[in-house]
Amino acid sequence: MGTCPIRCHSNMTVLENPPEPESPALQDSMIVSLCDYPSFECTELTMSAGERLTVISDDGDFMMVRSTTTGRESYVPTNYTAKVTHRWLFTGISRYKAVELLMQPHNHNGAFLIRESETNRDCYSLSILRRTNSSCQDCVKHYRICHLQNGWVYISPGLTFPSLHHLVDHYSETADGLCCLLMGPCFIHGLDSAREARPVPTTIRTPTINWKDISRSMIFRKKRTESGNSLVSEGLREAITSYLQMTEDCDHSWDT
Repeated sequence: MGTCPIRCHSNMTVLENPPEPESPALQDSMIVSLCDYPSFECTELTMSAGERLTVISDDGDFMMVRSTTTGRESYVPTNYTAKVTHRWLFTGISRYKAVELLMQPHNHNGAFLIRESETNRDCYSLSILRRTNSSCQDCVKHYRICHLQNGWVYISPGLTFPSLHHLVDHYSETADGLCCLLMGPCFIHGLDSAREARPVPTTIRTPTINWKDISRSMIFRKKRTESGNSLVSEGLREAITSYLQMTEDCDHSWDT
């Protein structure tokens, strides 16, 4: 965030600066399912589209995977999955599948992913969900990301970046010609579900005690409220007893 992009006035300007190296932490990758499997209606699903998978073994055309949400294992074709790097860079995914994943209900306006272009091997495509109040008008917009000779990338020729990560940072701060801001990567089940389904803590409010209306007998007879909870906790009762024992020679009136 906060990256200052380089603006060029020529469509074919080649910049001399080399791309900045990315942090090793950004190189972490995962495998995500691209479809429900198996697809038979009478069979319980092993994995769902957009779900993070754990790879047990990989034979090239097939791989043994385990669902991170159900724990079930299955032997699936490799092309049923996609590799995801940086959390938003999908390798091995088509335009159609990108739309399918972004249109899932967990995604909000501005959800995005970057994928390899199907029409130009040397380019990427940025796919962004533009969700409106009316679901029938929801759509996914696609933008081609091109490379300069020195490895820099751009969507608009007048605005170039040293890496895809810098491009994402910039368009997360300003739409700058896109249909909307990049608000967050495409939802991945098993990775984002914990945040989405985080339970709301339950709080129990005990009745407020007006001490001016409490007599000594009410405290020490362990009166119960209608909810079954003691009017005064056992710990507080013991503390009051200790205090009274230490000050028994003083004139303290607890009865009102």
